Amino acid sequence: MTSPALENDLKAAIRTIPDYPKPGIMFRDITTLLGSARAFRRAVDELVQPWAGAKIDKIAGIEARGFIIGGAIAHQLSAGFVPIRKKGKLPHKAVSVAYSLEYGIDEMEMHEDAVAKGERVILVDDLIATGGTAEGAVKLLRQMGAEVVSAVFMVDLPDLGGAAKLRALDVPVRTLVSFEGH
Repeated sequence: MTSPALENDLKAAIRTIPDYPKPGIMFRDITTLLGSARAFRRAVDELVQPWAGAKIDKIAGIEARGFIIGGAIAHQLSAGFVPIRKKGKLPHKAVSVAYSLEYGIDEMEMHEDAVAKGERVILVDDLIATGGTAEGAVKLLRQMGAEVVSAVFMVDLPDLGGAAKLRALDVPVRTLVSFEGH
């Protein structure tokens, strides 16, 4: 976990938009953090720190904000980057997995040659809420033989249980800030 001072600094860089995308939801918008060079650098450094010097083969980023954060982490760790996308967006032969949404099922995919058996991978996205998307991504990576070393997120919404769901799959989770409630 990050220090209280760092967490407060990063929280201050994240905009909260009430009632988006529907009434009662407090949307945590990281685009303001991404727009601050200082906050973005501190967040990436903090997400990278536990694996500095470790052998990490790939960073897998979940569409779309996971691409931004994951690309920066991959660069810092000298690792490859794997995009995990919504079904139908990748140009080469892909493998897919169904995952649960709040109201239904969707599918995500990655190229079939994106990871090799035994590669050590860190999963990245901006936020963990209910965990359905991240859980699907872990299953997809494991289906291809990757070792999911950890899942990292800038924001955790702990009341929704997503991080706990990943930990139940034996995936260590690292988050930088938590927002209680929705």
